[in-house]
Amino acid sequence: MSDPTAAALAYWAAAEARDWSAFSALLHDDVVYELPQTRERISGRTRYLQFNVEYPGDWHLTVDRVVGAGRQAATWCHFTADGEPAEAVTFFELDEAGLVTSITEFWPAAYEPPAGRAHLMQRS
Repeated sequence: MSDPTAAALAYWAAAEARDWSAFSALLHDDVVYELPQTRERISGRTRYLQFNVEYPGDWHLTVDRVVGAGRQAATWCHFTADGEPAEAVTFFELDEAGLVTSITEFWPAAYEPPAGRAHLMQRS
């Protein structure tokens, strides 16, 4: 698969379906998954697949946005985990065959904006 947006969408479709065979087939043997906020890194397809298979709770996702060019893609997904909402921004890098070689994922936490700028914005 050489289209990075198609690869990212296939990745999330397989994850949501818990189709671990299809999910694994999208990953390079030496894939690296990084979570900068917690400073965690998982190296290798086998370990990363195990991480996903064992991830606790009842979670589901929808892809809100996907962009890609060359051998890179990025997604913004909305998740629910045991009924609690969350969002993640994920960056993918692919090899020349279209396999995912690198995943960097950010799980931003909501926070209150600083004082003094309420006159400039609307809150959702």
